[in-house]
Amino acid sequence: MTTNNLQAIIESLLFVSGDEGLSISRLAEIIEKPHEDIQGALESLEQECKFRGVTLVEIGGAYQLVTKKEYAPYIEKLVEAPANQSLSQAALETLAIVAYKQPITRAEIEEIRGVKTERPLQTLIGKVLLKEVGRAEGAGRAILYGTTKEFLGYFGLKSIEELPPLPEDLLQEGTDQEADLFFQSFQEMK
Repeated sequence: MTTNNLQAIIESLLFVSGDEGLSISRLAEIIEKPHEDIQGALESLEQECKFRGVTLVEIGGAYQLVTKKEYAPYIEKLVEAPANQSLSQAALETLAIVAYKQPITRAEIEEIRGVKTERPLQTLIGKVLLKEVGRAEGAGRAILYGTTKEFLGYFGLKSIEELPPLPEDLLQEGTDQEADLFFQSFQEMK
């Protein structure tokens, strides 16, 4: 294993470990190399990071890859509240269903919408409007989805109880109208 390979392996492990980071001991254990080799590769990686958008830091004995402070304004633009980004109709429908029926599984959302919902769910999770809130009981323990604080901010709500009420008589007519009803209520909010 070359020094560059060792460095690349460490970089990938630190990337995957995220905020937790990894200690030299843990890196040595995973890679099966002596502490000295790991320390040398970390020092080389730190030098290379001077020319990248990330840097290597040690916090409490664990090494992490973090973004450089000077690029924070750009990162903030990327992750700031999604109010300036429009949502597709599929995403809005999915968001409305989750808002009114939470906690709810993907299968339940798809039953209401009548179409696959994987992509809109991922988009909404990426925009931090939805999150995983637990697991359903029973076989498979499906993921349950719910709204976030960012969702409330996006729609100017103090709590989920401020959602406009849905007419009960229309909800009882069947699932074909449910998705349209949710979507209509959401459009009125925006």
